[in-house]
Amino acid sequence: MPSALFQPLALRGVELPNRVVVSPMCQYSATDGSASDWHLMHLGQYLVSGIGLVIMEMTNVEARGRISPYCVGLWSDENEQALARVVEFGRRWGNSPLAVQIGHAGRKASTLPPWQGRKSLGPSDPLGWEIVAPSALPAEPTSQVPREMTRDDIRAMVDAFAQSTRRAARAGFDVVELHGAHGYLLHQFLSPISNRRTDEYGGSLENRMRFTLEVFDAARAEFPADRPLGIRVSASDWVEGGWTPDETVELARVLAARGCDFIDVSSGGLSPDQKMTVGPGYQVPLAAKVRAATGMVTMAVGMITEARQAEAIVAEGKADLVALARGMLWNPHWAWHAATALGVPDAALMPNQYGRGRP
Repeated sequence: MPSALFQPLALRGVELPNRVVVSPMCQYSATDGSASDWHLMHLGQYLVSGIGLVIMEMTNVEARGRISPYCVGLWSDENEQALARVVEFGRRWGNSPLAVQIGHAGRKASTLPPWQGRKSLGPSDPLGWEIVAPSALPAEPTSQVPREMTRDDIRAMVDAFAQSTRRAARAGFDVVELHGAHGYLLHQFLSPISNRRTDEYGGSLENRMRFTLEVFDAARAEFPADRPLGIRVSASDWVEGGWTPDETVELARVLAARGCDFIDVSSGGLSPDQKMTVGPGYQVPLAAKVRAATGMVTMAVGMITEARQAEAIVAEGKADLVALARGMLWNPHWAWHAATALGVPDAALMPNQYGRGRP
């Protein structure tokens, strides 16, 4: 019996060999925004492992947008060349399309990496810098207070997203995903918790969506027409008075009409006051709601770990794609093992060099 999880999926001119996705995961291992040998190794292991789509970590449109001083960027020629090296590895040796997630941390920028405590770094710290956001509201009580963006800042930021998308195209990425989730800049504009503006970028849903839509339109104009561009969203802030699933559906409808090819549905990350019940597949209902309401190609993510769990999500029409993060860190060859467990061992491509290891 064929597996729904291991059916191909065409997005514009790119065919994904199956519905398994490596979720973007920050590695905090870059120098001045440029990817390192660590990224070549980290992404390379996935690119040869029969996965449908590999999405590399949030890659920032300017140095000010980095979560930490060690995050990847795509604002300079040096950044672009470093990422082109990773893309070239995938072209030569890999069997998976490669995507880049483009974003900006906004008020969550200028912090130490997680293994150093995520401490907020102020402008006076040797490793820190001034941060910007839609409103002068800190991410947490102990975080740096961001400077509220002016209209000129907003126009420059839209252009920065466009320029990074152009660089992504030149570097050879198959797919671009905009990061509109987890409390980063696009999400900060969307949520009334972090956006208290009184101009055309704040207040009503239409106004709060404006920046995200301007960024999408600018990015879509810079990415080749035969390559897909999508977005990751947090479908709920899990805070009363915050961004909601119904608003996510409306955003998805508007984006679909503008040519958005897929929506990657996560949740949370904006407020320390969030209250959610976490368990296997806990965000899948949010993805299912968006897919049912819009018909968009939809990606589910969040504690999806087992092959049959992922198979059921796709087979039952709750999502078109399933993304794994921690599960892939633990087992980079998850797709091979899942295909075997589902009775279709040849469905996940394996390089000749590893063929001797197949059971």
